[in-house]
Amino acid sequence: MAEARWPECEDVPVLLVPVGATEQHGPHLPLGTDTAIAAAVAARSGLPVAPALPYGASGEHETFPGTVSIGTEILAAVIVELGRSACRFARRLVLVNGHGGNVGALRAAVALLRSEGRDVAWFPCGVPGADAHAGHHETGVMLALAPDTVRPDLAAPGNTAPLRELMPAISAGSVRDVSPSGVLGDPTGATAGEGAETVSVIVAALVTAVERWAVDDAMGRLT
Repeated sequence: MAEARWPECEDVPVLLVPVGATEQHGPHLPLGTDTAIAAAVAARSGLPVAPALPYGASGEHETFPGTVSIGTEILAAVIVELGRSACRFARRLVLVNGHGGNVGALRAAVALLRSEGRDVAWFPCGVPGADAHAGHHETGVMLALAPDTVRPDLAAPGNTAPLRELMPAISAGSVRDVSPSGVLGDPTGATAGEGAETVSVIVAALVTAVERWAVDDAMGRLT
């Protein structure tokens, strides 16, 4: 959409907005990993895509230099205003989310927008069984999408415990409290081939979800 002219944006059936983050992803992945993944998934759907939101709710990573978080409240407010504006010309709006920490803001913002009569939903860029953060899953995806930004020589296992076991400590403090490197998972051995397959699976799920357009009322998420 950033390269379109305004007459090309009249009555858009569905508009995708990638929502990412600027936050640490271990020593081996770039700060813009979540934004890059969300933007790539949206772009490969073949649907109209707006410029990505590169900042999210990343408070759990703020003890690592480079992380820039705008918090849940501000992110929700930004999404609400973006939705109100975009829905003037787009009949439906999908927020393609690349960062788990954004979910609270997405739920709140989408609930408000839908209560105002706007057909808005969000979609997660994830696959079942993926490790939590900067591990095998995200490293493989970034090797597929932007290999020049990945430093495999710096990849090392972090805390590999299930996220549900780590969340109490993370919520009470930060990711650094459970992983000094910021990695939750094991990025070693990740390959571009695996990452490309993961991206294909997510894109296919997104396209199917948009075509079906079934929105979970409790979460505001496309199912």
